[in-house]
Amino acid sequence: MCAAEVDRHVAQRYLIKRRLGKGAYGIVWKAVDRRTGDVVAIKKIFDAFRDQTDAQRTFREVMLLQEFGNHPNIIRLLDVIPAQNDRDIYLVFESMDTDLNAVIQKGKLLEDIHKRCIFYQLLRATKFIHSGRVIHRDQKPANVLLDAACRVKLCDFGLARSLSDLPEGPEGQALTEYVATRWYRAPEVLLSSRWYTPGVDMWSLGCILGEMLRGQPLFPGTSTFHQLELILETIPLPSTEELQALGSDYSALILQNLGSKPRQTLDALLPPDTPPEALDLLKRLLAFAPDKRLSAEQALQHPYVQRFHCPDREWTRGSDVRLPVHEGDQLSAPEYRNRLYQMILERRGNSRSPGEEGLGGAASRAELRVSPARVKPGVLPQVPAETPARKRGPRPQSSPGHNPEHKFPGRAQTPSSNFRPQAGGKGHQGPQRSHPRHPQGPRLRRPIRP
Repeated sequence: MCAAEVDRHVAQRYLIKRRLGKGAYGIVWKAVDRRTGDVVAIKKIFDAFRDQTDAQRTFREVMLLQEFGNHPNIIRLLDVIPAQNDRDIYLVFESMDTDLNAVIQKGKLLEDIHKRCIFYQLLRATKFIHSGRVIHRDQKPANVLLDAACRVKLCDFGLARSLSDLPEGPEGQALTEYVATRWYRAPEVLLSSRWYTPGVDMWSLGCILGEMLRGQPLFPGTSTFHQLELILETIPLPSTEELQALGSDYSALILQNLGSKPRQTLDALLPPDTPPEALDLLKRLLAFAPDKRLSAEQALQHPYVQRFHCPDREWTRGSDVRLPVHEGDQLSAPEYRNRLYQMILERRGNSRSPGEEGLGGAASRAELRVSPARVKPGVLPQVPAETPARKRGPRPQSSPGHNPEHKFPGRAQTPSSNFRPQAGGKGHQGPQRSHPRHPQGPRLRRPIRP
């Protein structure tokens, strides 16, 4: 580790052990909290407030991680520390062993039961996010963190969007341009549709499932056009009505150019020993029309994850997520930075213990802007106002809004599950612990290494 890479005030609180990765936008280290002894992951984001787009993404990620951090399958944000240069920022997370992308690349590390367990937990996280009317928009294997006990944590909410602040109806859910990994983009995103739905996440989940089953990406396009070509060579071609429903100016022209290409089936892309229920779920997720794809709630009832399905553990939020800054309001980069630091100061001030100097006191905008050291390292309090509701999930035969088209014959009424409900067997209105435990999945015979 280069000492210059870590600010002194961060190194005083966290003992940096080793660097886990470095990219164009930041560095991640494995570290130990000197006060608690906990192993953590520290992510340093370079130029987090360089421009309006980067500043909004940083602000959005921190706010959403606080909203969703109590869910056992979403990464928990422990601390937010401004850098001394007032441009970078440190995010401190609970530590995980590796990510799904690295595991898939190792080859044949995951057995069938592991794939089912991982996908079940991804569906749980997605259902929780969607229940707050938030779309992740960047689900991919690299954003699925794992440990050796096969526990899953979804991370990277920088591209997520809340739909609560947008007007009802397609005309209000305008699809803004964003850079997500091409291989996991839904057709409506590739076609520059004028609006979007939670179906964009369900398509990405289908691509992740297919990659686990195949051992390599399903649709590794080299350009937007090539990506569409690979997709439309494999899934059933959309109808004219489905194309028109996307509201894209390019869809008809592109389909005209691609519709005559040689075709293959999803079956041909997968190994011959792929379980039939896995292929069935994959087809139901990789539908061209967003409204034809299974929702996360419906997918949780599918036979592929039947062994783990337990409605008591499939949480939903009690209210929509509304960010402190309306999605339609475009602040400047310094305004996003100052608002973020001010909220950290206020929340720590409300929950500070004796001896924490200055975290709860009044501070001017100038102090917040030029004195990032005021936001000292320490546990970032969870948002107290919106405790996620742990509602009993609906039974498959009576779920509200359940589409009869998505019933799965032969489902056991009381499937066995490694994810057992807590004592009493009833749904809870709120988590009993601020960071609840969650059940382990089947352990891997070979340990996962980063």
